[in-house]
Amino acid sequence: MTILVTGARGHVARSLIRQLLAAGEQVRAASKDPAAAHLPTGVDVVAANRPALALDGVDRVFLYADPQGLDAFLAQAREAGVRHVVLLSAALADPTATDAIARLHGVAEKSLTASGLPWTALRPGAFATNALQWATEIRAEGRVTNPFPDTHSAPIHETDIAEIALKALTEDGHENAIYELTGPESLTQRDQMNTIAQTIAKPIEWHLQDLEAHRQALSRWGSPEVVDSLLKHSLATTNTPVPTANTFTELTGKHPRSFAQWAEDHKEAFTGMN
Repeated sequence: MTILVTGARGHVARSLIRQLLAAGEQVRAASKDPAAAHLPTGVDVVAANRPALALDGVDRVFLYADPQGLDAFLAQAREAGVRHVVLLSAALADPTATDAIARLHGVAEKSLTASGLPWTALRPGAFATNALQWATEIRAEGRVTNPFPDTHSAPIHETDIAEIALKALTEDGHENAIYELTGPESLTQRDQMNTIAQTIAKPIEWHLQDLEAHRQALSRWGSPEVVDSLLKHSLATTNTPVPTANTFTELTGKHPRSFAQWAEDHKEAFTGMN
C-alpha cells in the first residue's frame, strides 16, 4: 500500500520522503505545485487540489496542519480506507488559544481527532530550518538583521521530526498519541548565528533591526494576528531558556541532532557552494 505525504515541498516532508523510500515504502506526494516538487525518482507526485486522486490506494497519510478544507479531506480519507494519519502540528496546539499559531494547529488537531481515523499528532517547537531565512543576507552581507538576538528556542532538525513521522507511519503503537518534539538544547538566535559562522568559517555580524521593519518582514508568514503571535513569543523568550522534550530519545534510543549538525547539513545554503 501507498503512503501519501502532503506539503511535499516542505523540509520535513522531503526528509520523510527520503526516509520512506530508504525503508522500501511506496510513496505518493501531494503538492500545490507538483512541477516544482523535484522529488526522487519513484515518487508519484500529484496536485494537492485533487484529493480523490491523491488518496486512491493510500492507507497512511502524513498531513500538514492547514485547517482550510481539512474536514473534507479527512472525510475523503476515511472513505478511501486510510488507516492512519500523522499530523504535523505545533507546540502548545490548542483550539481555544489566544495565540494564533497555537490556535490554528489546535483546530487542525480537533478536526483530526473528530474524524474517526486513527491519528498521531507531532508537536515540534522551533524548526532549525527557520535559520534559512538568514541565508541570503549571510551570503551577500555577512550579517543577520533581526531585533531579537537573545530570544531562545530549542530548534529541532527536520530529519528528527521526519524520523518520528516515519515510526508513526510504519510501526504499530502510535495511534492516538501526541508527541512533543524539540531539539536538544535551548539556544538564542545569536547562538545559532555564531554556530553558522563557525560552520562556514566566516564572521557574521548581528544587525539590530527596527521593530516595525521586522513586523513588515514577518508579514510574509501570515496575517497580522500571526505576526503579533510571533512577536509576542520573541519577547516572552528573550533571555529566557525554553524547556526541551525527551521524546525523540524515548522513541528512538538516540540523541536528537544538534543545531551544529543542522548547520553542517545545510552549509551550502549559507555559502552558495555545493
